Amino acid sequence: MSIDKTTGRLKLNLKRTFLIGFAFFGILLLWQVYDSWCPTFLTDIFARRMYDMSSAQLKAGDPDKILNVQWIVGIIMACDNLAALILLPIFGSLSDKTKSPIGKRMPFILTGTLVSAVAFPFIPLFFHYNNVVGMVCIMVVVLIFMMMYRNPAVSLMPDITPKPLRAKANGIINIMGYLGGAFATVLGIFLKLSDYINVEDSARKLWIIEIPFIIASILMVISAFVLFATIKENKLAEQLKGEMELGEKMAAIETPVDDDKPMSKANKRMLLAILGAEFLWFMADNAIGTYIGNYVIYYLNAASSSTMILTIVGGVASVIGFATAGMIADKIGRKWTISAGLGITVIGLTVMCFAAPTGKVVGANGEFSFPVILYVVGIIRGFGMALVHNCSFPMVVELCSNKKIGKFTGYYYAASMSAQTVTPVLLGLVFKASLAWRALPIYAAVMLVLSFAAFTSLVKNIKAKKVENARGLEAIDGD
Repeated sequence: MSIDKTTGRLKLNLKRTFLIGFAFFGILLLWQVYDSWCPTFLTDIFARRMYDMSSAQLKAGDPDKILNVQWIVGIIMACDNLAALILLPIFGSLSDKTKSPIGKRMPFILTGTLVSAVAFPFIPLFFHYNNVVGMVCIMVVVLIFMMMYRNPAVSLMPDITPKPLRAKANGIINIMGYLGGAFATVLGIFLKLSDYINVEDSARKLWIIEIPFIIASILMVISAFVLFATIKENKLAEQLKGEMELGEKMAAIETPVDDDKPMSKANKRMLLAILGAEFLWFMADNAIGTYIGNYVIYYLNAASSSTMILTIVGGVASVIGFATAGMIADKIGRKWTISAGLGITVIGLTVMCFAAPTGKVVGANGEFSFPVILYVVGIIRGFGMALVHNCSFPMVVELCSNKKIGKFTGYYYAASMSAQTVTPVLLGLVFKASLAWRALPIYAAVMLVLSFAAFTSLVKNIKAKKVENARGLEAIDGD
């Protein structure tokens, strides 16, 4: 970051922002593997235990039995998120108060990375040997230490980015995150989970499911050490004092932030409205993220690699959304950028409601071809939710000073994790009651409509002062 000497305007340091993005690279890399594989692991292991049948027999003989265990899968996934709901604000507040020779965030980032990376490959190992207790315990360990990593890592961007530039910076670090997710997605195309699940238990090959977890661990460690080697927190905090103070004066808030006074009523209303709408859109987003793998394997009867291709298609659309969201927000404000993203995503999920198995056998295991219309849905959803996620986090940390960024990052993730705690269980019960996979897009669309209504009616559109904010290429400093 720097201030243009001739105009006095703030400029985004592109290189430094990309380096900070390595933190998000590691986060999405691990979560893509976790979300793509673990719900199916849980479905498979509980269904086999409950009905004393192999996975292949279950899928071929009585698909409703798969739906009957989704509420158990939801509870396990929700317990993980419940722990995150508690831990994220704690680690955020602790990192705000930490002082060390390597900064206030780095101790948490490095510890969380190393423990998570060592534990992560044990999840598929315990699953392969049918040890559900061991698998769930390792999932809990990974989650706890990823929470130690996640909040401080995400807080790094607003720590050294003035408020008016955070939407642009958030777009860049989210693109880096999606590159991390892409590594996991490509692995899922070549190491198909359905090839493991659809065969008799005795024919299963451990390496098919183990390799993605090992590679994710290795890349996460590399990303953390790149971050540590290039971002010197304490030095940057001193260098950027002037820019951060100028950014504070240009914030898009109703009343100025003052650490010596209670939060103003106007700012508090804004915060609660954003967090409430965020809770609802994560109810929708996490429903798709948690169950899309099972939806493809057990409802569409398609290869799991189709899920990965869908993720890539959606990821490309997301990158476009993240790259343009900051510019859109400069034109119409963050509120209407988020509202547009929610509306676009509702359209995509409405189309998804009409998707159905194709009935065209293409796989060696009797799998059907994947409905092309879902790739269109992936593009629409990816772009729409990118607009939402890009602008929402900056809106939350806009309402606090630099001393409380970790705490307010905790608020942001508390809202998202609350949703991710509730939605797997709630949707699992909906599946059990309806015995219909079509409930997935309907449920998600309803939640997004509620979020859209809450956000547009309760959140004010306040633009940052533009007079001193650099524009276009002038707003990017590559040094």
